[in-house]
Amino acid sequence: MTAILTVANQKGGVGKTTTAINLAAAIAQRKKKTLLIDLDPQANATIAFFDSADVLTSMFDVLGDHHAEMASIVKPTKDPLLFVAPAKLALAKLEQQLAGQFDAPFKLKDALAPLLKDYEYIVIDTPPALGILTVNAMVTSTHLVVPIQAAYFAIEGTDDLLETYERIRARPNPALKVLGVVITLFDKRTNISRDTHEQIRATFGDALFKTRISKNVRLEESPAYKETVFSYAPKSSGAEDYKKLAQEVFQRVQETRVARHSQDAA
Repeated sequence: MTAILTVANQKGGVGKTTTAINLAAAIAQRKKKTLLIDLDPQANATIAFFDSADVLTSMFDVLGDHHAEMASIVKPTKDPLLFVAPAKLALAKLEQQLAGQFDAPFKLKDALAPLLKDYEYIVIDTPPALGILTVNAMVTSTHLVVPIQAAYFAIEGTDDLLETYERIRARPNPALKVLGVVITLFDKRTNISRDTHEQIRATFGDALFKTRISKNVRLEESPAYKETVFSYAPKSSGAEDYKKLAQEVFQRVQETRVARHSQDAA
């Protein structure tokens, strides 16, 4: 079964897109065919791989009135096992376009269905909001990954995200699980990072990934060169952090699969 991971947090500046890009790349590095879906109208995950002028069709053409086949917009990257379904600014029009459509939350799920057999992992980058795009991602996904910055007030707003998660589980996608919370932009030298880490651990307990993503200039630089951290700076601490996070992701996905299989058997 394909693991579909939504990376979501409605707060901006928490390393959400950096996590989506480099987690997808880390998974591909582990010989898993991976699709990164950019659902953020800012299109930062797309721009990290391609020049805007080279992106002629995007997720807007799939989810909007054009009804393009999703396979037709997917683009290969330098990694032969990593592919991207790109975004463009036009995605911002989608909220208004889908308003009132009874199947609006299921657009992505329906579009993605024919591709599931082609990928072992799918990672979805979402906008810093809880609108129809993030809802589509969560309705489609098997798991939710929540990046939280190691900064004061970091946990503020996660209540809204978790409330949306529970509403998705209650009706359209009862199989959705929180795979984990990952601390980003961590700086072990500062009291703020250390204090916030303890606060997040107290709030989320076992849901917190052991891996923390440290502040790393290579992570910030790599998108400017149209590279992931693994091709740009493979020996950097940023690359090491995302390798470790991918390993934890694999373990937790496997654990949820075993648990689900046991429930089904019972």
